[in-house]
Amino acid sequence: MNTDKIPAIHILGICGTFMGGIAALAKQAGHRVTGCDANVYPPMSTQLEAQGIELIEGFGVEQLDLKPDVFVIGNVVSRGNPLMEEILNHNLPYISGPQWLAQTILHDRWVLAVAGTHGKTTTSAMLAWILEYAGLSPSFLIGGVPQNFGISARLSSLPSPSGGGGSPFFVIEADEYDTAFFDKRSKFVHYHPRTAILNNLEFDHADIFADLNAIETQFHHLVRTVPGNGLIVSNGCEAALDRVLQCGCWTPVERFGIDDGWQIDAGNRVTLRGELQGTLNWELLGKHNRQNALAALAAARHAGVPIAQGLAALGEFKNVKRRMEVRGIVNNITVYDDFAHHPTAIATTVGGLRHKIGSARILAVLEPRSNTMKLGVMKDALPGSLKDADLVFCYAGNLGWDARGALAPLGSKAIVEDDLGVLIEKIAAAAQPGDHILVMSNGGFGGIHEKLLKRLA
Repeated sequence: MNTDKIPAIHILGICGTFMGGIAALAKQAGHRVTGCDANVYPPMSTQLEAQGIELIEGFGVEQLDLKPDVFVIGNVVSRGNPLMEEILNHNLPYISGPQWLAQTILHDRWVLAVAGTHGKTTTSAMLAWILEYAGLSPSFLIGGVPQNFGISARLSSLPSPSGGGGSPFFVIEADEYDTAFFDKRSKFVHYHPRTAILNNLEFDHADIFADLNAIETQFHHLVRTVPGNGLIVSNGCEAALDRVLQCGCWTPVERFGIDDGWQIDAGNRVTLRGELQGTLNWELLGKHNRQNALAALAAARHAGVPIAQGLAALGEFKNVKRRMEVRGIVNNITVYDDFAHHPTAIATTVGGLRHKIGSARILAVLEPRSNTMKLGVMKDALPGSLKDADLVFCYAGNLGWDARGALAPLGSKAIVEDDLGVLIEKIAAAAQPGDHILVMSNGGFGGIHEKLLKRLA
């Protein structure tokens, strides 16, 4: 094992957003950090290397020679991975990313966790920014890059024993995906939040959950960890979340989206139990972002931020990268990048853009890339989610189901191609000045944004 005084960790699966964030936090905490992954490439590779974190391509067994104090295992690693097999064979210490985070970083902090099927990243970014604006200097780990910060993870020092300096607050995006191959609980059960946001809940992650009830069970496991002096901020419009809380709740609950809780109207006037709190003045689109804002305001208020100050902070909020991010405008054609990949998120994103641009044409470009989408579980919901688009282009490369058949209800406005180059040519041929091209994927999509902008020039 490592004989230096500086603790050392080696992270397997370091290039995922979550594990890359853990690497950054560990480095900031003073650990010696190395890591490996099957695909070491920008932007995560350059971000990590800029922090002095050594990256190794692949999972070669020679990495045992690094002799870290502990191997931190990402959930992309499974049995049969050569390095993991040797760690097991040699009985070397290993731990999951969420458990390492909980034991090493979170245990002395006021954790504010944001859970839900949709909006976790944006709401976490809003909450972290409100706390920052209020001078509370929170730590955070977010599954994207909030543009107010320019980084996805930050570790602030804890207050001194005398109470001076530092910050106890830690905002974390609380994912319901499983922890590791040896721990099939959701990641968020490790975080033990004092403030928990339950943003929404519907079926997703069909590769690990059999049905919605299985996900509700995991959410109730999270509810069981929130202390009695904490707060649960829950979407009052979600029957699934009501069922979760009815299974047992030992914590005060504030609901948003309903008149008897936090509410926001079409004029962005915010009320709490019917009493006006102020008006939200900002540039973000869509009802979903107004609901995200309510959740963030409620959670920040629990941490001591007055509502008026929270509203002022949101007025200066810049959304997370890849959330309706304009990637370029060529010949009066605007190309957007958005992370939407679940039918509900797709419908919300397309609907938000439609509300903004009126009757201008929307060319929706979709890559069904998530594990759930690849399984085809949500394919029947896709046509309805894209109804506000004028044309739909779908990349069907490596799909295990018939995208053409699934999108057939859209008729001639749906174009499906297995070749990305051909798809780009068809998008470019269809695009006209004044159009808005909305690209939606939770991956890199083969660099389609740059290729489209170059082709349209």
